Amino acid sequence: MPVRKGYAEWKGDLKRGSGTLGTETGILKDVPYNFISRFETGRNTNPEELLGAAHAACYSMALAAAVSGAGFKVNSVRTEDAVHIEKQGEGFSITRIDVFTEVSAEGIDEETFMKLAEDTKKNCPVSRALSNTPMELKAVLKE
Repeated sequence: MPVRKGYAEWKGDLKRGSGTLGTETGILKDVPYNFISRFETGRNTNPEELLGAAHAACYSMALAAAVSGAGFKVNSVRTEDAVHIEKQGEGFSITRIDVFTEVSAEGIDEETFMKLAEDTKKNCPVSRALSNTPMELKAVLKE
């Protein structure tokens, strides 16, 4: 099985410093991030939005596999994650991830869909890696 790599470099102290990050594929290359974009507002990226994108991508693929594996035709799966980071004591913690997914699939009933969506929330590889973080799922089956 493949091993995937990402990189990051930080220069300076926490509040005035900045960094860049990227991926081995080069899809992300020297993307800037800093304190303001992470803990306030800003135009650069941050680890939490990347974590949200990674989980949303994994969840979408896994849910498509579950729905099609159950014998239904999948037209689309769109997932958005909201990753909550909060100050706790002296540091910060990711306290919750809200997962919103909309699925267009043919022939599936609501009960079967919701069971597959909940199972996927627990079992996609990135969900398993984040198993200590509470996840709230809102799943919508589009017509």
